Amino acid sequence: MTLEFDTMTALVTGGASGIGLATVEKLARRGCFVLINHLPDDPAGPREAARLLAEGHRVGTAPGDVSVPGQAEAMVTRAIDQLGRLDILVNNAGTPNTRAPIPPADLDAMTEAFWARILHTNLLGPFRCTRAAAAALRAAKGAVVNTASIAGLGHLGSSLAYGASKAALIDMTKNLARALAPECRVNAVAPGAVNTPWQADWPEERKRAAAERALLKRMCTAEDIAEAIVFLATTPAPITGQTLVVDAGLTLG
Repeated sequence: MTLEFDTMTALVTGGASGIGLATVEKLARRGCFVLINHLPDDPAGPREAARLLAEGHRVGTAPGDVSVPGQAEAMVTRAIDQLGRLDILVNNAGTPNTRAPIPPADLDAMTEAFWARILHTNLLGPFRCTRAAAAALRAAKGAVVNTASIAGLGHLGSSLAYGASKAALIDMTKNLARALAPECRVNAVAPGAVNTPWQADWPEERKRAAAERALLKRMCTAEDIAEAIVFLATTPAPITGQTLVVDAGLTLG
């Protein structure tokens, strides 16, 4: 494979599995020096980094919880020091905070603690990381890509709080694009139903139903979403402040 990104560096939050790991792999296999952010107690980050290093790719780890004030910023600062610069920030770390969908009518399930975890991870986490990386991204004329969701575009998600967090992330993407212009581009990807570890507990009937509703008659894969993230992160086209829906036509079905 052509090492077209061999002069570039990237930090991918939530990069140890699913969409994040697929993004790490696509960037690394094209020559990019990538750091995998992962929770400090998650062995998957070091394990996946070791695997990719053994394949000859330039990959490292950046442990830290983006939902924790101070810890997120310190992680980004260490990552930039290790990389020497920062061309790409992928704010992918996020959580539904539930394995089973919570109906919108179940307001009692939306406790203060539930809201706090959702917002600190899905919304404040990307803000903390982007703010901490802003100077380096401007200097490199880099790019930020946020992982949003079709739940943030008015479609039913895992919970009321999750959809609200992703809607706010989409709006913040536009304002961060304004904030970091003209040097840095900021965009988002809004996945639909994606076959990742988060959906591992879904009944097969539910997966089939999601695929059947999509125009392309399939669920997306983590690699599908990663392809869109890499495109937005590396394209020379003047695209900023946009949210790209990647859902196999689910929202049109």
